[in-house]
Parts: sequence; C-alpha cells; structure tokens
Amino acid sequence: MPRMLDVSDEVRAEIGDEEAERLLGGDNAPDVYDCTSCRTPGNSERERTSTVLFVGEETAVLAFAHASCIPSQVVPVAEEQLQGAVRSITAGETGGSAAEQSPMQAELGVTSGLVLVGGDVQPALVVEPLGPIARPGSDGPVDVFLELLRAQGFAPVTDVEQAPPPLAGWSVLLAMGRLHAVLQPPAGGAAPQAWWQAHQAMQVADDWRSAVNRAGRVLVYAAPHGAIGAQPREDLLRDAMDRAAATGRLVGASMPLAGT
Repeated sequence: MPRMLDVSDEVRAEIGDEEAERLLGGDNAPDVYDCTSCRTPGNSERERTSTVLFVGEETAVLAFAHASCIPSQVVPVAEEQLQGAVRSITAGETGGSAAEQSPMQAELGVTSGLVLVGGDVQPALVVEPLGPIARPGSDGPVDVFLELLRAQGFAPVTDVEQAPPPLAGWSVLLAMGRLHAVLQPPAGGAAPQAWWQAHQAMQVADDWRSAVNRAGRVLVYAAPHGAIGAQPREDLLRDAMDRAAATGRLVGASMPLAGT
C-alpha cells in the first residue's frame, strides 16, 4: 500500500531513485514506526512521514519521523554512533537514536539562552558534561574536557562581552525550529558528523530562534562539569558564565546554522 512519505532530494540522491520509489510504494517502509525526533508512534499510511537518513563514514541508517517534527533530510553522524545503533537493533534491544546507543558518546547537558555580547543580544548554547571527562583508556580523576575542546579549536573565553571567534567546519543543526545537533568536520574531510546530538529534538524559545535567524550564527560555549550548573534564569546563567570565564574554565566558538 502506498505510504504518505516525504523523500527529500538529498535523501533520494543518497538512496537512489529505485529505492525511493520502493519506499513510496510501501515495499520497504513500515506502516507504523517510532518517530526519530519525538519518540512517539507514527503511521505512514495515515499521516505525512519524513524519511531521515543518518549517514556515517561506512554505514547509513534510514529512520522515519512525523513530518510535523522534522523534514526529510540527511543527517551526518559519527560512524561509531551508527554502529552502536545497528548492534542494538540486531540484538533485539529497544533502540533510541544513534547518539543514545553509542557508549563512545559523552553525556552533555546543553542549555540555550540569550547573552549580551558587545551590547547586542546573541543566541548562545552552553555545553557542560554531566560528569568529569577523562581521556579514553584513563580512569583519571583529571577532567580534560576543556583541553580536548581547545585541541579542536575552541578559544578560551576570558570575557563574555567579547564574542568567540568562528570555528571552521563546525555548525549548529536546526530543523523545524528545533535544535538537533552540533556538527563537527570529520577527520577524513567528508560530510560533517555530530559532535553532540539531542536524544530528542530540543524545543527552543521563540525569542532565541528569532535571534538565531537575525544573527545567522550561534555562540557555543563550553565549561567543565560543575562550572555552570543548571540555572533557571538567563541572568543567573550569565553570572555563572562570567565566573567560569574569570577562572579560566570557559571556551567558546561562533558557529553558523546548518538547517533552518
């Protein structure tokens, strides 16, 4: 039975016209699915459904989502994340997104907010790990989160009043007004891959999204575990960022938008 599927041009280019037509005809598409964005059930026979292709260096996973949640698109993801998701599916486990299944993915807390920079209100993301980050193979107690980010090109932030510089190849993925991922360039120079990916697409405030549309960029700040904390208001978030900057525990980068 034909499905109410949206297959974008970029997804069709990746999977080929023949496979796309099979999907639209219902041969290879499920009638019911768990939306890859909101995690609630969907039915491709009764409601518009987006095809979402997660692509790694060697692996690709086709997922489905409510068209009202996310448009049909190709999402670059780290290869180890996709491999973890495939292993979970083949083992018969109840799967989440690729980022949720990968043991290699550090758990990061991400907060969106508006910050005053040079007299202008700017959209920002503040990233803080949910626990100390040690080097792979180390049982440390040394938290190397900022050290690793500096090696990636994030700049030390000593004054939040000054915007951090752009970081080449990095971007923030927004789709349908929701935050999906922070993308980084892969080592091999192919498509970008997810450095951080939301377990569920993050709803952002209207004023934040408006500021992003005006600026065309997002200021991404990062601090080690415990430096910022969960702040209920933007003024308290700014105070925590100022303290982290004053003590040398804040890095940042300016990133363009990927998506809409």
